[in-house]
Amino acid sequence: MKKIISTLVAITVIALGSVNIAAAAGTETTTLSNIGTFNKIEIHGNVEVIVSNGDKNKVQVNNNYYAESAMLQGEDGVLRISSYKAEKLVVYVTANDLQAISAYDNATVKSDGRLSLVALDVNLYNNAYAGLSLDNYAANITVNDQAKADLTGSAVEYNLTYSQSSTVNRAALIATNVTETMTVPRTAAKHRHSIAE
Repeated sequence: MKKIISTLVAITVIALGSVNIAAAAGTETTTLSNIGTFNKIEIHGNVEVIVSNGDKNKVQVNNNYYAESAMLQGEDGVLRISSYKAEKLVVYVTANDLQAISAYDNATVKSDGRLSLVALDVNLYNNAYAGLSLDNYAANITVNDQAKADLTGSAVEYNLTYSQSSTVNRAALIATNVTETMTVPRTAAKHRHSIAE
């Protein structure tokens, strides 16, 4: 059984590229330097993603990713990150062409400094949270369910769609053209029943 697990880990390492594991202050980190190309990040579960701009795509996990029940997968331009452990998995992502972020469950996404992008679509669901500092031409933000967003920085084109139960703090966001839409949950249609006499 140990041989099978070791083989699976080795195959995963080869598939993802070079991996460096280093111990820093008692915490292991795993760096996936050849994660491949992606322009969208999708986050599920109890994960905190800290994202920044960079020349190359790079992913670093705050502990020994291979020993955790977590998944990091790059496929078809999407970097999928998920973990459902009680302890929050922290992942640092450097992206050179980020265009979209989707976060679900209790996931958190934060920017490390300002994200300087042409356009960014952010979709938050369930109880997800985003704390983003933007320097964008266009920012399309959708906040559903009980999700929360704190937005700072600037955007020329800023579009926000939010639900009644969500929370969006955009007081420190400067935008030239602003469109904001609140969605109202659908209620079931009421049927009239007549009693035949």
